[in-house]
Amino acid sequence: MEPHVNAQRLFEHATALKLHTGNLVNRSRLKKKCPSSTSEELQDCIQGTLSAWLATMPSTLDSELPSVLHCTIPENTEAITPEEREELKVSVKLFLSEPDCSSIRNAVDMARSSLAVSQLDSVIIAPPPLLDGEIQTLIHLQPLWEELEGLVHSKKIAAIGTSDLDKSLLEQLYNWAQVKPSSNQVNLASCCVMPPDLTAFAKEFDIQLLTHNDSKELISAACFQEAVQESSKDLLVADWSLEWVLRYSIIVKSRGIIKSKGYIVHAKKSNSH
Repeated sequence: MEPHVNAQRLFEHATALKLHTGNLVNRSRLKKKCPSSTSEELQDCIQGTLSAWLATMPSTLDSELPSVLHCTIPENTEAITPEEREELKVSVKLFLSEPDCSSIRNAVDMARSSLAVSQLDSVIIAPPPLLDGEIQTLIHLQPLWEELEGLVHSKKIAAIGTSDLDKSLLEQLYNWAQVKPSSNQVNLASCCVMPPDLTAFAKEFDIQLLTHNDSKELISAACFQEAVQESSKDLLVADWSLEWVLRYSIIVKSRGIIKSKGYIVHAKKSNSH
């Protein structure tokens, strides 16, 4: 059977997609060698990984089609061996598309499984984008943070951090939280210089301030659907949406170099048909 027909059958039957890009440090298989943004890089990775995975499909599919598509290319995926674990730091940033706390646990477990580690060294949470006119408050953050704290207590994560909190909100979270934030990422596109009040607070309470250039919405719904559609012709993608994106970096501690980095993506299909 034609490969694109198999792809159609798989996507028509499935209700969820789990995709792991594998190590992107060697970018030779990516379409765009130097993507202009993380959004463009992610879109390219989703399309490239899906295309390569679909190309490995046998010409005849089993009569029982899977409800969850596990999309990964084994030769591009490098598990961490127990011997090298002590030398490496596994850092993660988790981008949520919706405020579903179970997504945090699922993403952390999927990263631990994919990378073959029992614990992630640090996880930074990027809450779901707010509606126009809505302002981020402690009430938005609390359920997400409680989920992260549970994962720290169960030793699945060592340290947890935040993204794009101003001094006031970071202070509120710090005072309320059982497990204190160890870091806060600041987008330098929105402020070219670190705000002095944020810098002073972070220094006083030993919170590391990091910078990033991620957009508020890492990848739009339309760009995600476009990436899936470009992986094989005639795919129906209107019902598919992203639940979360996890980006990881594996750093050699003694040398400060990135050994491996990649994305793990989870998407679901709505029941609109």
